[in-house]
Amino acid sequence: MSFEPSAADPRTHVLSDPRTIRALAHPLRVDLYALIGREGPLTSAEAGRRLGISQALASHHIRQLARHGFLTRAPGRDNREHPWQAVSNSMSWRGAGSTQEGAAAADLLERVFLEAAVNRYLAWQQVRGGAEPSWRDTAGVGFNSVHLTGDELEHLVNAIDALIKPYVDARPMDDPATHPEGSRLVDLTYLVSVEPHSAAADEPPEG
Repeated sequence: MSFEPSAADPRTHVLSDPRTIRALAHPLRVDLYALIGREGPLTSAEAGRRLGISQALASHHIRQLARHGFLTRAPGRDNREHPWQAVSNSMSWRGAGSTQEGAAAADLLERVFLEAAVNRYLAWQQVRGGAEPSWRDTAGVGFNSVHLTGDELEHLVNAIDALIKPYVDARPMDDPATHPEGSRLVDLTYLVSVEPHSAAADEPPEG
């Protein structure tokens, strides 16, 4: 297993082993991990009920998550309960693409996360019209295209992360006491794609 705290940020776990990344790259496991990270310790039965799946199916996927270090046992209310809790609410797999196997695993995980994010957004659209303006007019899809160098793109992505990180650190999803009155869980998913490089781009203009 390669699921280690970041030296720069002990709260962020860095995924570097392709096998560990692939273990998370399953829609149901992503949902289970997000559910337990959001609501705090849950048993397999509780998690199954919330997701509308059987306890046996939830237990199977939870154990796979635990095997690869994403979940760990939490204290139960009695000896009959065996709840699970998330090891961390933040993770990164930057650098996994340094090998072909790691890049393939990271691509798979990102597709699963993206599909989950799209589903959450479509669910939000269904109720968006009845929300207050502060939620309705701010939450949505933005789009910009701009010419950047590789260094500039890295700086921009790091700057966005730096804006979000203080809120993530100060308000753990599973600690309601840290959530301000009137706050709601907000999904911030941003997609960065780069136009494929073409040989024509290197040719000098005619004339």
